[in-house]
Amino acid sequence: MRVLAVADSDSYLKWAACLLGDLPAGSVTELAVVRTPIAPSPEQIAAAVSGPVERRAGRGEAPPVLSARSVRRLAERTRPDVILVACTGPVVDVLVSEVFAGLQPRPVFVSGLPGISVPATEKAWVFRSGCDLFVVHSEREVAEFGDIAGRLGGGGAVGLARLPFLRPDAVAEGGNRIVFATQAKVPRPREERERVLLALAELAGRRPELDVVVKLRALEDERQTHNERHHYQRLWRELGEPGRLAFAAGPMHEQLTRAAGFVTVSSTAALEAIALGVPSLVLSDFGVSAEMINLVFEGSGLLGTLDDLAKGDFRTASAEWCAANYFHPPERGTWAGLLAGLVSDRPGTPARSLLDGPEHAAARRKARLRVEVHPTMLRAGYRAKRRMRRYLKALS
Repeated sequence: MRVLAVADSDSYLKWAACLLGDLPAGSVTELAVVRTPIAPSPEQIAAAVSGPVERRAGRGEAPPVLSARSVRRLAERTRPDVILVACTGPVVDVLVSEVFAGLQPRPVFVSGLPGISVPATEKAWVFRSGCDLFVVHSEREVAEFGDIAGRLGGGGAVGLARLPFLRPDAVAEGGNRIVFATQAKVPRPREERERVLLALAELAGRRPELDVVVKLRALEDERQTHNERHHYQRLWRELGEPGRLAFAAGPMHEQLTRAAGFVTVSSTAALEAIALGVPSLVLSDFGVSAEMINLVFEGSGLLGTLDDLAKGDFRTASAEWCAANYFHPPERGTWAGLLAGLVSDRPGTPARSLLDGPEHAAARRKARLRVEVHPTMLRAGYRAKRRMRRYLKALS
């Protein structure tokens, strides 16, 4: 089986590289990044395919960053059986519906979400409804997206995988590091982020034997899947660095293998910490909800407060919660069997996108600009548009 994977951001690139490593032996894989405004930097690309990810995916070099037209030519040249479209929703839709349209023979299109997807959303399904297989990572997610598929129609099968970076053989080496995993989207207010930093600094002050590290998803000048308005490292400088904290980018597994504790507001890295046996804490001070992307941790035994963080009160996840959320036995996975069946049954009936139709044409044109116009020119256009809007508003 020949598989081409295309990613558009750091988190999707890591997920794609890991998923390629879980394909059956003998699969031939190719990995590329499609050029968009959120394309990862060279350093992010290297981190995404490094260490265990690189070894399992069998990659010896960094994947190239290609324009949409170049990605199309790559698909025409390699004639993959499968295209894994590991991208944000609008980019998935425009790649499948337009950029890869008319490929002969038509490949099987696979997509999915790279981390925690609870609660399941209609938006995630709709954007990926042109794909033949939608991959998620817990039985709860399969059930929730299955319900959405039944109500809305479109799309293809929903397959269950284990999150590829949750390696059953992984064990933390142990150390004196406390790792805070940031999340770009939450908490949103500046003052809430400052409270997190101050609690981490209080822990570092109380426990001088600990190295307290803020693990960044991206450096200040790097792009990521979601924009981060208040970057933690910049906030720390603006606070006057009132304590002893370190900041680090790069692979999460390098931090966790030396961790004595882990904390987050909401991050898939919590699952990596659980897998490694690192005592953890999921902060509930700012709410436990779909908006905070931490609803899934209800019942896990990991929810706690900033006061708990300052005291170093880390916990172990409930075994019952783990079994229901992301830590199911590998043999319960269905995605590889579904994929093999889709490949062997070609040509079959392709998935039907719910975004086909004239009412969605304008949105698709906008998404296509993201993959066809150079990001520098696109950002300049956006800035000019914002200035014009402000000017017209001042005149009115």
